[in-house]
Amino acid sequence: MKRTRLLSGLALGTAAVLTLAGCSTGASGDDTDGVVTLDFFMDKAAWEPTFDAMNEVSEKDEQMTLEVIQTPGSDAGAYDSFVKQAFQTKDVPDLFTWHTGESLGELVERDLVAETTDIWTEAEKEGLVPEGLKDNYTFDGKQYCVPLNVVYWAMYYNKHVFEEHGIEVPTTFEELMDAAVTLKAAGVTPFHQMNVFFEFVWFMALAAGEDPEAYAALGTDDGSFLDPSIVESTEQWKQMMDDGWFIDPGVQTDPQTLLSTGEVAMAYFGTFLTGQLTAIDQVAGEDYGIFTFPNMNADVEDTQMVLETGPLCVGKGADNEKAALEYSKWWLGDDAQTVWTETRGDVSFNPNAPLADPELQNLVDTVNGGGYQIQPRFMEMVPLPVYNRSTEVFGEFVSNNGDPDAVLEELQKENEAYWSEQD
Repeated sequence: MKRTRLLSGLALGTAAVLTLAGCSTGASGDDTDGVVTLDFFMDKAAWEPTFDAMNEVSEKDEQMTLEVIQTPGSDAGAYDSFVKQAFQTKDVPDLFTWHTGESLGELVERDLVAETTDIWTEAEKEGLVPEGLKDNYTFDGKQYCVPLNVVYWAMYYNKHVFEEHGIEVPTTFEELMDAAVTLKAAGVTPFHQMNVFFEFVWFMALAAGEDPEAYAALGTDDGSFLDPSIVESTEQWKQMMDDGWFIDPGVQTDPQTLLSTGEVAMAYFGTFLTGQLTAIDQVAGEDYGIFTFPNMNADVEDTQMVLETGPLCVGKGADNEKAALEYSKWWLGDDAQTVWTETRGDVSFNPNAPLADPELQNLVDTVNGGGYQIQPRFMEMVPLPVYNRSTEVFGEFVSNNGDPDAVLEELQKENEAYWSEQD
């Protein structure tokens, strides 16, 4: 059954309602039929079929059902405003989607989200989440929210192009550079790059693999964009542009099309690119493959894996806070995440959730097999003003093949300005 309602006092956003049947887990409410209704605010309406599919498993196994209800929605900014407004009314959301990094930290500081430390402790003990993912949800030693989803950042490559030019999948940064030399000599552009939205990803991949500690420090007041390792990795990026290894970053053609046609041989992207490739009839393992980005610094022991994640949060003081926490615990489990991978066709944070896509399955198995260190995505890791400034300076840098020193000096200036204003 589906129905639509507007939360009182709110006019913007996208919301859903979860109904959670009372069960032995301790969910309780005052509904006469024993069903507890959980408000679930989300800005991902396209994922509604996945939440509908969750009903079949949760109702059968856990006596929980999910009823999605849409309300007027707009862009991401409107959704954020919608959620924040809800905390000023009686309609505090039981569950809602949000963002990691400073955005989540703000809600934690305002005491608006329920603590989930016990849930994380049990999930790690049972092997339901990869090591390092928790860092995205940790503030002052405690955890808040659970992962709604994850995205691994890895290198997609055109298998036909690699075959034609006799290139093996690179396992070291030196081999990756050798592959680029071979491709460029054959008239093939080695790498994809963008000057909008994902203009930061090559900085992220190179810096994390050159010095993981220096990269991670950029999200704290101890970090510096003028750290020697950050300078070195940015200079490497500049050299790769000088060598002509990137496509014009202003090209309007979709990355999946550029990769499938061989206009670029490789594209460093989040695993959401798999769905975009599938949509244009590209076959995993036949037309394209995926490999992890090798560390720039061969002396770094663990391969660095950037992982992007979005939170599923429980509103503190919500009418059904306890039930929402029980749902959060269930969400991390094998049953829920198997439905996720089957309906979304994307990876899960839970390594036990099977994947039909052989390339994604191999990627998940590789990362969870040991020898990998999880790093947060640059976009969520650094303070928001720093990220906002980076979109401008990185965009100009890749568009004009600019001066890396000027880029880093500008970002450090923004970085120092931000931290000087913090308590």
